[in-house]
Amino acid sequence: MGRHSRKGPAPKADDPRNAAGGSAGTTTTPAGSGSGRRRRSGAPPEQHAGPAAYGTPAHGVPQVRGGHPEQHETGGGWGGPQGAGQRYGDWQGAPRGHTSTTTGQHPVVPPPGRQGPPIGAGARIPGPRREFVDAFDGPGAPGSGVGTDEREQDRDTRSGSAGTAPDEETPAKHGKGRTFTGIAAAAVTTVLAVVVAGQVTDTGADATASQAAQGGNRGALEDASRSQQRVIPPQQAPVAPAAPLTYAQLMTRQFPLDPKLGGTGKFEAVAGFDKAPGKGRKVRYRIDVEKNLGLDGKLFAEAVQKTLNDERSWAHGGAMTFERISSGEPEFVITLASPKTTATWCAKSDLDTTVDNVSCDSASTERVMINAFRWAQGSETYGAKAMLAYRQMLINHEVGHRLGHGHVNCRTPGALAPVMQQQTKSLDIDGVKCRPNPWVHPES
Repeated sequence: MGRHSRKGPAPKADDPRNAAGGSAGTTTTPAGSGSGRRRRSGAPPEQHAGPAAYGTPAHGVPQVRGGHPEQHETGGGWGGPQGAGQRYGDWQGAPRGHTSTTTGQHPVVPPPGRQGPPIGAGARIPGPRREFVDAFDGPGAPGSGVGTDEREQDRDTRSGSAGTAPDEETPAKHGKGRTFTGIAAAAVTTVLAVVVAGQVTDTGADATASQAAQGGNRGALEDASRSQQRVIPPQQAPVAPAAPLTYAQLMTRQFPLDPKLGGTGKFEAVAGFDKAPGKGRKVRYRIDVEKNLGLDGKLFAEAVQKTLNDERSWAHGGAMTFERISSGEPEFVITLASPKTTATWCAKSDLDTTVDNVSCDSASTERVMINAFRWAQGSETYGAKAMLAYRQMLINHEVGHRLGHGHVNCRTPGALAPVMQQQTKSLDIDGVKCRPNPWVHPES
């Protein structure tokens, strides 16, 4: 391919190659610019020996191929708008002095079945497919800066030969082949572009999805890690306020108090009124508590009222009944005071309570003194588990002195000690050991 028969004798032109001894009919010359490289946009064209050196007429002279006017066949066989450029598979002559076996940066390999002469001066090497060169970035392509005339001249320089004759049949045939080849090439290129774009899109989508998944997992792990590190207090149900302790519960408890505590010496009456519950002689009394003592005055007042009006106490058989008042004239004042204040008031009646830290009835005064330490801590004779009984005994014993009763000791071993026995000090008197007893009439 790439050769054409020439009709008639070769044109007589001032051709240095003809002058060098070449025959007028079959002189073969290398193509002017058939190096297989694309011409750079904006770069100056290669400098050749001149138009006559390659058989190319000067600018303005009608270009002919093999001495005949150029024929344009349908199908783009010879250039023009549809066939500008060389046909696929045409062989180009390498420029003189060039022995490179590469076109651009790819080795030049002739098509199967076509073996050209050795590479060198005048050797024919395969060129690139002009469809791709012209279509994408060859001369005449958009932005290439090469016009139609230059493309025609470049095409004639590459494919024209002063010593060849055009073929009458091959142009049309190869023009159709070129057309189909161009269409097929365009189709393949389009398919490849679509496939590559699809792969890129899929890869991007997969990468995006993967990154999103990783981001979500990372956020979950960080949240899990932060959740493990964070100390979350356990959820607790609202605690209902504790119900206040009952009288019986409070009377069984011990309260802290210094046995050598010295109070203010000032008293305050517990407010309120507790009516006498029974029949008999009514005995009115008042309850005073030393200020800043730290003990519950209302609890103390309630204990006195309940104890004195118990059937086992001095109200037994309706002999008398006790009524608490906070104002007016009482018969006596039951006073809860610190150990030192108690000792002071007992000393007014020539009684010494500092020896065993005990209570007394200060007969020369209106006060029945109850030692706050004993009320809070009890005694060894009763122990911590019998605080209620000890407090009942303490009230009955000291009020009994105010009612005119003196001390009475136990006479039968193992029997209940009389309420007027000094049970705070001892339950064993003169070798007779008795059991603790808080009541005047325990058998009731």
